[in-house]
Amino acid sequence: MTIIYELNPPKVIQDRILSHSELQDSVEKFKIKSNKIGQICDGIHVTDSVLGIPRISPITAGFFVKNSNNKIKISASIRVRDRNHTSITQTVCDAILLNLNGVLIVKGDPPPTGPKDSKLIPSDVVRQFNEQGFGEKIDLYLSISSNPNFEKIHKKIEAQPKGFVTQVISSADQVTRIVDKLKPQGFAVIPCVLLASDRNQKSAQMLNLDWSGYSKDTATFVKEVHNIAGNVLLSSPNDFNGALQVLNKIQI
Repeated sequence: MTIIYELNPPKVIQDRILSHSELQDSVEKFKIKSNKIGQICDGIHVTDSVLGIPRISPITAGFFVKNSNNKIKISASIRVRDRNHTSITQTVCDAILLNLNGVLIVKGDPPPTGPKDSKLIPSDVVRQFNEQGFGEKIDLYLSISSNPNFEKIHKKIEAQPKGFVTQVISSADQVTRIVDKLKPQGFAVIPCVLLASDRNQKSAQMLNLDWSGYSKDTATFVKEVHNIAGNVLLSSPNDFNGALQVLNKIQI
C-alpha cells in the first residue's frame, strides 16, 4: 500500500539555457521539496520533461532524492517519443544502477522544437525489456486512460508490466472499474489524482478534468482511492504547499 507524490525536475530551459548556478539553485529547491514531501509519503515519482519542455533527467533527479532518503521508493517516467531504443536502454540501466524502484514508460508530449516522434510504442518497449530480463531488476509500468477500453489495450496487457498508472481520475467508480479488471490478472494499479486547488486550475483545464466530485475534500477522495487500489499518485504541479497539507491529512 503506497501513497506517491509526483515531482517535476527543474527545467533546463526557460526562454534560454539556464546557467550552471541557476541550475544548481533549482536543484537545491527540488531537493528541499523532495525532503519535505519524503517525510509524509511512501514514494516519489519523478516526471520526464512534461509538455516536452527540457528538464533535468528524471533518473538524475531520482538519484538526488534517493541519496538523501534511501527509505523512500523512487520511480521515474521515461519518454519514448524523442529517444531511440539504445537511449532508453541506457536510461533504464542508469535507473537500475542508481537503485530506483521503478520506471513508467510513456509516449510523452511532443517537444516544442526538434524531432516530434521516434515511432516507438511504450508497450513494445516494455515487452522487449521484459524479454531481456530488465523486469527482474526494476519494476516496469505503463500508463492507461482513466476510462480505458479494455478491448483495445491488449498490447499493453500482453507486455506484462508490473502495473499501470492511470491518467488523472475524477471518481472512485473509475478506479473500481480498472481495479476489478486488472488486479485479478496480477497487475498493480496506481490511480493518479490531481489536487483540486486554485493554483492547479489551469492544469485541470488542460486535462479536461471535472474535479467537482472531490474538489471540496481532496484528502478524503485520496483516501477512498487508496482503499480501492492500494496505491495512489498525487499530482499537484503548481501547489506544493497545498499538497503538503493534504498529505499530512491522509497519512496512514
